[in-house]
Amino acid sequence: MHDGWEGGWAVEIAGCGTIRRDIRPRFSKRRLRFMKKLLAIWTWRPRAYFAVAIPAVPLFVALANVSAPRPLPLDPHAVTPSLRYSDLTAPSPLALPQHSVVLTLEEGDTLASVLMEGGLDRNESAQFTQQLADVLDLQRLRPGHLLRFHHDATDAVDSIEIKVTGWGEVDAIRTPSGFQVRHREAVIQEINTVVAANIDSSLYEALRATGEGPQLAQQLVDVFQWDIDFFALQKGDSFCLVVKKKFAGDDPVGYGPILAARFTHSGQTFEAFRQERPDGRAGYYARDASPLRKQFLRAPLKFTRITSHFSKSRWHPILHCFRPHHGVDYGAPVGTPVMTTADGVVVEAGRKRGEGNFIRIRHSARIATYYLHLSRFAKGVARGAKVTQGQVIGYVGRTGLATGPHLDYRVRDGATWLDPLKLKSITPDPLHGFTLRQFRANVARLGPQLATPAQQLAEFTTKRRALF
Repeated sequence: MHDGWEGGWAVEIAGCGTIRRDIRPRFSKRRLRFMKKLLAIWTWRPRAYFAVAIPAVPLFVALANVSAPRPLPLDPHAVTPSLRYSDLTAPSPLALPQHSVVLTLEEGDTLASVLMEGGLDRNESAQFTQQLADVLDLQRLRPGHLLRFHHDATDAVDSIEIKVTGWGEVDAIRTPSGFQVRHREAVIQEINTVVAANIDSSLYEALRATGEGPQLAQQLVDVFQWDIDFFALQKGDSFCLVVKKKFAGDDPVGYGPILAARFTHSGQTFEAFRQERPDGRAGYYARDASPLRKQFLRAPLKFTRITSHFSKSRWHPILHCFRPHHGVDYGAPVGTPVMTTADGVVVEAGRKRGEGNFIRIRHSARIATYYLHLSRFAKGVARGAKVTQGQVIGYVGRTGLATGPHLDYRVRDGATWLDPLKLKSITPDPLHGFTLRQFRANVARLGPQLATPAQQLAEFTTKRRALF
């Protein structure tokens, strides 16, 4: 017997010759290739399954019938239980555990909307708001304040807590008649705090980087305004201060006065210590007990007479109308030297129609003096020039709206004009007796804290002009 891949087999029988049988498929090679392609599509392309699977469905069904197990015969003695629809009952709802919901007041919220979101209905919200107003000024509520709603097992609000930053807390417990509201105001306390920083951009940015508020910037300016030009701060300047910081519970709510401060500007170091006087007023003094607030000269001229006083309504001899006169006129011959009444920086030195030749000198962040109707300026007096008390800055004239030679001398504190003849009242009296001994004790106690300012140190990289 011969076997091979020729598609058949052959048997040789002795004496009978050879019998051949051809068992090759009746399909042509072309059809075989077509069937292989269909099989490949069925295997690799799921989207073609439907088209290929149709002729194969009878085969799959036949195989399933052969391989599926036959069902067991039913037991004639088994009784199927009967279940009626009326016998079905709804499952009891699961009881919610006690829980709390914490909400935060946000911009645009109303108290009623937050209370209703926390679980109260409209009537309960209105009743609770009325009860809350009896113990708390509702205007104290601000965005960021917290409300905690506690829900019992029936999901009803049984208590409410409100955290009012800087004031205290409110507790409300549900009773049969509504809510019982109680409040606990926070205890206000003051703690001496050391704040220190190096300045690289501005005093305000330096304080903000240490986590402190901008209120300290204005306090610091007021303390050193007579010695430091805060419009000319530069990189490398530094400060350290001891201040009473106010807390309501754990919440910072503001600052008390600066108790002691040290400021280094352009290589010079200035110190200030606060001291209350017997009359209740307080001032700042250097370590040697000399007052930081500088005294102005009584007058900017040595030999003079007053021709017109400070007035809120004065008849103007040229304009012929009543108008405020914000200065004091000193009559003197043309060319009489005019002195600056305190140390400062020249901000303006120019000419205007009404003032004529004039000079404006800034002595602190708030105090400035004006010298009007000058005939000319002294040598070196120009914008940005530093001047010292008693230095000649110009000469009497009659430029501008003037009927004769005189000097119109004015003093301004921020937006308020001051009477120059009353400036002596702003100078603190020197310390003496018990007050002086108390001051020296404070210096001994606070001085070491200024010497070690490493508790809160901030450095900055922005490069902007220093402004407070």
